[in-house]
Amino acid sequence: MILPAIRDTRLITIRRGGSLTDADHRLLALWAASCAERVLPLFEDAVADDARPRHAIEAAGAWARGELPMMRARALGGHAMGAARPLRGAARFAAYAAGQAACVAHVPEHDLGAAAYALKAARAAAPRAESEVVRRRERAWQRALLPARIRDLVIEDQQRRNDICWSVFDD
Repeated sequence: MILPAIRDTRLITIRRGGSLTDADHRLLALWAASCAERVLPLFEDAVADDARPRHAIEAAGAWARGELPMMRARALGGHAMGAARPLRGAARFAAYAAGQAACVAHVPEHDLGAAAYALKAARAAAPRAESEVVRRRERAWQRALLPARIRDLVIEDQQRRNDICWSVFDD
């Protein structure tokens, strides 16, 4: 489980009693979708006839643009995670990243799930001797992509939840 027992109110939307604005919530969803999309080929190369993870990533973007209701985005995220379950390795992690990205619409903290699963996918796809270098390179790419408005929040959250995210955000 990538969600903490005690939630950071900065990652709870204002309407739910936290301090996260709708604009920043949308930025988290778009960032998560980008993280997942980057590793999506690892799933599609393994399971070419299953579009559920791609649809989940598209749903994250559509929700962020106001084109899709939260419940539909969340459902598509669940379908992507269903596509992951019978798989192993990079393909599985890539599908989970897509599912987590779509679920950001429901719970903003799923952004870190998308990023963490994307890191696991990249590392799993790399030769064993290069996996750590690949993880660090992917993490640097993800961090460079962070919009300035949410950068500090996400980096602090990575440090706070690193242990429950398989330590993929370690330096």
